[in-house]
Amino acid sequence: MTDGPGRRYLPQVVVETSGRRRVESHESKTETRTGLLCGVLAYGIWGLFPLYWPLLEPTGAVEILAHRMVWSLAAVTVVLAVTRRWDWIRPLLRQPKRLGMIAVGATVISLNWGVYIWAVNSGHVVETSLGYFINPLATIAFGVLVLRERLRPAQWVAVGVSVAAVVVLAVGYGKPPWIALAIAATFSTYSLVKKKVGLGGLESMAAETAVQFLPALAVLVFLGSRGESTFTSEGGGHTLLLLGTGAITALPLISFGAAAVRLPLSVIGMLQYLAPIFQFALGLLVFHEAMPAERWAGFALVWLALAVLTWDALRAARISRTELRNARLKAAEAAVEGVTAVEPAGVAEAPTKAVN
Repeated sequence: MTDGPGRRYLPQVVVETSGRRRVESHESKTETRTGLLCGVLAYGIWGLFPLYWPLLEPTGAVEILAHRMVWSLAAVTVVLAVTRRWDWIRPLLRQPKRLGMIAVGATVISLNWGVYIWAVNSGHVVETSLGYFINPLATIAFGVLVLRERLRPAQWVAVGVSVAAVVVLAVGYGKPPWIALAIAATFSTYSLVKKKVGLGGLESMAAETAVQFLPALAVLVFLGSRGESTFTSEGGGHTLLLLGTGAITALPLISFGAAAVRLPLSVIGMLQYLAPIFQFALGLLVFHEAMPAERWAGFALVWLALAVLTWDALRAARISRTELRNARLKAAEAAVEGVTAVEPAGVAEAPTKAVN
């Protein structure tokens, strides 16, 4: 059923809460559940990546990275062909500044992927999880330093605690946790670039992998010419696993895109912690990496900083929703008063009931 041209009518349920009536849509609930499933799938796959990269041994990190770039473009091209989403390409090609930002984003995410793959296959899964744990804090730092954003007091507390965590971890490792810092710095930079580019997830991935494709293909050709490629030398199963790097890169991104349009940012923000939690658990329970007391102390400080950050974000979102609701109520009351003021005398008003 439609309500006006091109608009669907949603079956509604009226729920009584605290003396007010609120409308809930059956379809809205379904969309929310779908969004949650897609979000958990996306972050779950990202969190389980450390199980995949070791399967590609004896392939080195550089070759894995090159295969991931090449086959990611192939995978995303198939998705674009199925969904027929090509109309964004021509306008983009007429914007050199935007293309330059996409090239920067492709370079930064290539560094992120390369460090991550090398770290996982070198026995540093726990430290990669630390990188994604501190990523929200690194993003805040970029916001202050690059975008000149002003922080709330709780955010300053979180940043201060995270700096203390890095110091403690540096003592525990005997050196700065450079893998975690590199992952957090590159992904935060990538997020900032994506924000400036303003493309959707699938389109952004297609543009970035298009930039990565030729250099990655050149690396694969070079390795093959030297007899150092493992693409066909380790059996058919190994070849399929290398081909699969494209699918496992595209699938979580597509799932994330489906979740992002169905869920509030506050929920997405909570789901993002699933990936490093899974990675941390894999590092401890599957790969049996060492966790001396100093590292536990450093991770505990990071988790404390994230708890403060999450609490502050939820509180800010609640205040924003309250202010928005109050503004809408005032606007509605002003509109009703305006209609009443101009209503001709003697004209009876049709009975109406507002449902909030």
